[in-house]
Amino acid sequence: MAISCVWLICFLSLFLGHGVLDQLEASHIVYTNVETLQPASPNQTYRTSYHFQPPKNWMNGPMIYKGLYHFFYQYNPNGAAWGNIVWAHSTSEDLVNWTPHDPAIYPSQQADINGCWSGSATILPGEKPAFLYTGIDPGSQQVQNIAVPKNLSDPFLREWVKSPKNPLMAPTSMNKINASSFRDPTTAWLGPDGWWRVIIGSKIDRQGLAILYRSKDFIYWIKANDPLHSANGTGMWECPDFFPVSTTSQSGLDTSMLGLGIKHVLKLSLDDTKHDYYTVGTYNLAMDRYIPDSGSVDGDSGLRYDYGKFYASKTFYDSVKSRRILWGWINESLSEVDFVKQGWSGVQAIPRTLWLDKSGKQLVQWPIVEIETLRTNRVDSPSTELKGGSVLEISDVTAAHADVEISFGVSEFKHADALDPSWTNPQLLCSQKGASAKGGLGPFGLLVLASNYLEEYTAVFFRIFQGQNKYVVLMCSDQSRSSLNQNPDKTTYGAFLDVDPSQEQLSLRSLIDHSIVESFGGDGKVCITSRVYPTLAIEDGAHLYAFNNGTEGVTISKLSAWSMKKAQIS
Repeated sequence: MAISCVWLICFLSLFLGHGVLDQLEASHIVYTNVETLQPASPNQTYRTSYHFQPPKNWMNGPMIYKGLYHFFYQYNPNGAAWGNIVWAHSTSEDLVNWTPHDPAIYPSQQADINGCWSGSATILPGEKPAFLYTGIDPGSQQVQNIAVPKNLSDPFLREWVKSPKNPLMAPTSMNKINASSFRDPTTAWLGPDGWWRVIIGSKIDRQGLAILYRSKDFIYWIKANDPLHSANGTGMWECPDFFPVSTTSQSGLDTSMLGLGIKHVLKLSLDDTKHDYYTVGTYNLAMDRYIPDSGSVDGDSGLRYDYGKFYASKTFYDSVKSRRILWGWINESLSEVDFVKQGWSGVQAIPRTLWLDKSGKQLVQWPIVEIETLRTNRVDSPSTELKGGSVLEISDVTAAHADVEISFGVSEFKHADALDPSWTNPQLLCSQKGASAKGGLGPFGLLVLASNYLEEYTAVFFRIFQGQNKYVVLMCSDQSRSSLNQNPDKTTYGAFLDVDPSQEQLSLRSLIDHSIVESFGGDGKVCITSRVYPTLAIEDGAHLYAFNNGTEGVTISKLSAWSMKKAQIS
């Protein structure tokens, strides 16, 4: 079976206007003979308290309709490995607590008989939601189909009907589309000319493509002569996402918005690297072409939503709260054999509000405010100096599931290590200069999911370097000592943070949830998600520390931590 964004995060953004439900799939490998590995009951050790996941088995886009958020996701009801995929369905009033429903879509037509893959939802005139999704036909071609709710008066949208006209878009000998690389239709947007537009991810050889289609009625679609955008050397573009952002406000915009004070973002999931990258640029409606801004780089060396475990993401416009929300999928760091034995696989990241930074060059992300309803037992610490080589325990919180915000101030920079001009790869630099490598200014930050004697910990931290005429801040998530178990992937992640530490505090927020660490640096300019599997630092054995392994002291100017209550997920 072809590789695809099959860990669907189908978040239907269907409230007012043209919001969209988007479901995603990610690359997959089918593991054989998994029935011999299925546990009698799932292993609960690393299950999360407030991140979305089903009770068991395999999972991997939300919308709001009649005041209710809907999440449709790809799910294997029969096991923890990929296969037997259906569109599972849950609803929520707050994006935190969820109620499950029966699965919404199964393969049932010739146009999807071999699989219902990723797609998106658009609200048509009259507040009628419609899914565009990828199906796999009897010839294993990837084609695009449509489904609509059977009963619009049902706020839970529990039944969906497929069009007898499916497929609406398909590879032919005339359109020269790669039949095995043609998937994941986006949110559609409506132009002032009355034509709907949608893009679909594809490739020709190593050239990634966002193929553009237009339609007047949402049924008969015409392929444009040219893609909305393309880039050589990037490989297959999965789960594309294309949306407007305001240059003057943090408020989100309806997907069809155009005009002054608006830029556009094109996000692509790179099948080769399993990274989500994006560019900021201009949408030329007359030409139907997207042009990235100067300095906005296509490919894996460009900007990413998240520099850790985060893939197949999708945004939707929440018109009730005027915000654009991003939701992504966190896959396992275990081998497939191990997670099948575990009995479940895949977790959703916390939904994030997203907006354009005041620089206009990058996006900023922050956990949705609703997640703060789970906070309890707040712990605050007064401003204090954290001397070089010291560790400070943050006690009286449930360190296995917590929310912590900390800010560091630096007043003396003369001992900052020099930044070698060749150090251009931040992830490699974080691997070489981990939490245990003493520097001048840093590493300093948090040790999370740490054991009592620090045999295990995940370190999220900053280092400050002296670059050419400026200070350079590196943010890392070091997993090298996250577990005494040698099986999990312990890749260290990192990114450069566009903050001047001589002019502002270095802020860090980490959401900790048993085996998930989502960290937001510089008020959301850099995000890193880690997936870890400690053996000692679990439940009451987990601890939380602030640390400074640099030679120079730093000031903790703010420190607040909360225990997190368990969300209703299933």
